[in-house]
Amino acid sequence: MPIDPWFLIAIACSVAGYGLYLVGLRRHLVQPNRASWLIWSAATTVEAATYAAVNPNALPGWVFALSALACAAVTIGIWRRSVWSAPSRGELFCTGTCLAALTLWIVSHNAFWAHMLVVVAVPVSFWPTWQSVLQDRTRERSPAWGLWSIGDLATLLVATRSGDQHVGEYAYILVELLCHASVWFMVGLATINPLRSLGFRQGRFYVLDAYGPAANLFAVGETHLGKAVYAAQGFAEGDAIIRFTGRRFRADQVPSLMRGSSDRFVQVTPQHFMGPSGKIDDLINHSCDPNAGLRFAGGSVTLVAVRDIAAGEEIAWDYSTTLAESNWHMICQCRSADCRRVIGNFSTLSQERQEWFRARNLVAPYLRRRDAVTRDRAA
Repeated sequence: MPIDPWFLIAIACSVAGYGLYLVGLRRHLVQPNRASWLIWSAATTVEAATYAAVNPNALPGWVFALSALACAAVTIGIWRRSVWSAPSRGELFCTGTCLAALTLWIVSHNAFWAHMLVVVAVPVSFWPTWQSVLQDRTRERSPAWGLWSIGDLATLLVATRSGDQHVGEYAYILVELLCHASVWFMVGLATINPLRSLGFRQGRFYVLDAYGPAANLFAVGETHLGKAVYAAQGFAEGDAIIRFTGRRFRADQVPSLMRGSSDRFVQVTPQHFMGPSGKIDDLINHSCDPNAGLRFAGGSVTLVAVRDIAAGEEIAWDYSTTLAESNWHMICQCRSADCRRVIGNFSTLSQERQEWFRARNLVAPYLRRRDAVTRDRAA
């Protein structure tokens, strides 16, 4: 019996999609939501198992099994670059749904209803990724989303052409198709265009080069303070360097004692902090004579160059530019000529230095008002 060509298309698109996504992850061209990928790994594993139980020897089952293995590979790659943070309510709900599906299948041997529970979990698992893309679509701007959408469509055609599945068993494939396609539409349909994704330039072959910064924008090295981030290429004054992307926490959720790698919290309002992201922005050190500063715009926090930065120069910002009414302080060893020795609240800076940062919009929004600093000094 000849193999359905749509099955071959589904396999090819799935393999190519995961391959391109892994390349983008390795080159820091995508910023995936790790919670979504953790849930997708669980969901695809349960789905592959339950679909195979309901439809033994069906061709779509091979696509789901391959997807489960690929999801696990991407998730491992993401978590190796990350640090632990508590899941949100939506993430807990979706993970719980996947676990419930697995438990239902084991206890009752009812694979069909376990399959249906996973179908419910899929849209919830996409919610963190949708939120991330709405904030910045370049985080997921990869041809993989288009390939997965085409692969889902081919898988749906394979299932319907066989004609021996119950209509309810198409639900997972259809929901996957709609979710993948939604991200594809959000990041831009042109991302599937191979002319913009692949190509030869300057004697080299590039993959995904059009959709993100070059992989060598930064280099991580060691200093007397530990790890540090260096510019691998020059930045001009005013250039955006990197976006800070940690999760927001209430002040009462921030650990009272922070040292080493756990001391990665940035105050963004009097009551809220941005936690560590697990990415390269966590490694950028303080300097009392910084070449960069944090700029707050809307819901984003971006590190920008405050002067020209040469290739090979360490990137650093002044930690005091976000702090007020905080008990946190740090003994400074930046070794700059202007080192303040102890780093604390914004109010510890001289009035002239405070105005210098305000004039360049390099302080947290609530510190742009002088009365906020006055209250901090009075306290």
